Amino acid sequence: MAKTEMIRARIEPELKQEAEKVFFTLGLSVTEAITLFYKQVTLHHGLPFGVKIPNEETLEAIRQARSGEGLITYGSVDELMAEFDDA
Repeated sequence: MAKTEMIRARIEPELKQEAEKVFFTLGLSVTEAITLFYKQVTLHHGLPFGVKIPNEETLEAIRQARSGEGLITYGSVDELMAEFDDA
């Protein structure tokens, strides 16, 4: 089938660059990646992945992660593993 349709979308430049890096690593052009996504949508009769609204607990965890609140750091992997051994 001839490719005659065009898709235009505005997205954040950083998102575009990061996605294109992934496509390049996978050996896909942007056109191939979009075509793959559309094919998966038609095969699944919906999005090819779960999309859910996060619950309050998840939203709070996201907020804490973004702010760095409650963040625990370790000086080494050995230090981290020692905490698991003590649990």
